[in-house]
Amino acid sequence: MKNSIVIHWFRQDLRLSDNPSLFYAATQGDVLPVYILDDKNATEFKMGAASRWWLHQSLIKLNKALNGNLCILKGDPVQLIPDLVANYQATSVFWNRCYEPWRISRDKILKAALSESGTICSTFNGSLLWEPWSVLKNDQTPYKVFTPFFRRGCLNAAPPREPLPVPDNMVIMSNKTSNQSKPGLGINLTELRLMPKKNWYDHLASIWNPGEVAANINLQSFLNEGISNYKAGRNFPSRKNVSRLSSYLHWGEISPNQIWYSTKDLANNNKLNLLTEDKNIDHFLSEIGWREFANSLLYHFPGLPRQNLQKRFDNFPWRTDELSLTKWQKGLTGFPIVDAGMRELWKTGYMHNRLRMIVGSFLVKNLLIHWKHGESWFWNTLVDADLANNSAGWQWIAGCGADAAPYFRVFNPIIQGQKFDPDGIYIREFIPELKKLPNKYIFAPWEAPKNILKDSGVILEDNYPNPICDIKLSREAALEAFKQTKSFS
Repeated sequence: MKNSIVIHWFRQDLRLSDNPSLFYAATQGDVLPVYILDDKNATEFKMGAASRWWLHQSLIKLNKALNGNLCILKGDPVQLIPDLVANYQATSVFWNRCYEPWRISRDKILKAALSESGTICSTFNGSLLWEPWSVLKNDQTPYKVFTPFFRRGCLNAAPPREPLPVPDNMVIMSNKTSNQSKPGLGINLTELRLMPKKNWYDHLASIWNPGEVAANINLQSFLNEGISNYKAGRNFPSRKNVSRLSSYLHWGEISPNQIWYSTKDLANNNKLNLLTEDKNIDHFLSEIGWREFANSLLYHFPGLPRQNLQKRFDNFPWRTDELSLTKWQKGLTGFPIVDAGMRELWKTGYMHNRLRMIVGSFLVKNLLIHWKHGESWFWNTLVDADLANNSAGWQWIAGCGADAAPYFRVFNPIIQGQKFDPDGIYIREFIPELKKLPNKYIFAPWEAPKNILKDSGVILEDNYPNPICDIKLSREAALEAFKQTKSFS
């Protein structure tokens, strides 16, 4: 049995440890590790530029961990994997499940084709703590509210499986030749053309270190230094109280199981004062639970990326305003906390979660621009762009999703800045043209006296814009639009 060749298909599980499919494959024969870039079936959901940059770096690390034996392909797996089976005379194909609707449809077709040809095909859960179909209400319908989903559903379900080690004595099949001495299939990583043509991503390498090793280092660093004030500190973008593990999780460079049990161990080992800090651990685990909730929503409501879950929003009077959309994208709205968030996104491929809510609220509720435009921009520019999280998050912000923030909850960007960046540290980092402005005016520069602006080197409509809307009037317009929408409920 050990001489047979089996295929492990890497997808969003770019790691060797705690990889259920790879672990099982290693017990069945010599493993041919495969990665396939599938833009064909992804259609409109093919990954954006920042994600492609991350994937390129991650595949370099994975291939190195596999001693250069990762078989890289581009095209339709429904055709390519049977070709691999034939070329290498593989007996089995294994992979970890993904939950995007287009992947589910494709995988069903492939699995049926493999089974029909007599090839063993098994799939595993390597991406979630709980399968979407395993956490349901008593009437077997999916949850639409997060708290009961997590507290009543997840925490009362069977505990997540324990993490698995890197397979012992795993034999990796070289992709250079088949077992018939035929030329091996596969292309060079550069042939995937993942690296964006524009040079805006050049600086990402100085900010991020993709790969399994870095993922585990970041987790331990967060547990040692960041989690102790997580519940409160996570709201302040200038503080180091967020894990920044979202990209690693999306690409499966670390599993939620590894994070879950490492965090649990931190509490069980009494490394923290649990009388005061267990709330931080609980809150962090609930954020992992939100990721589970988003994936559950996407699985049960596959229209989530494009369709309002609350259908009354189908009649919402969204505005078409290309100029305002462009100013929002470039961080030129005239509201410093909004602009800082958008510039952080462009500069780093990441945005602090509090800022995601602030800039999202501004786009859909102050500018009345459809949430799908925000979702699309995030999809292209976030290194952690994830279809479930991105879609569920934007629908939550817009008020049209499951467990959504009430539409009448409109974030005031001035107050949000004063509350969560009180010393202006975050604003000054990403809007250096305002760095000399006193705290009193940094959240609303247009209110500063002319002499203060001059002394601070700020020239409105020259090196920093005036506000593109009136906060009070735009909020009233949003609430009026919502009143019209309610009549359709």
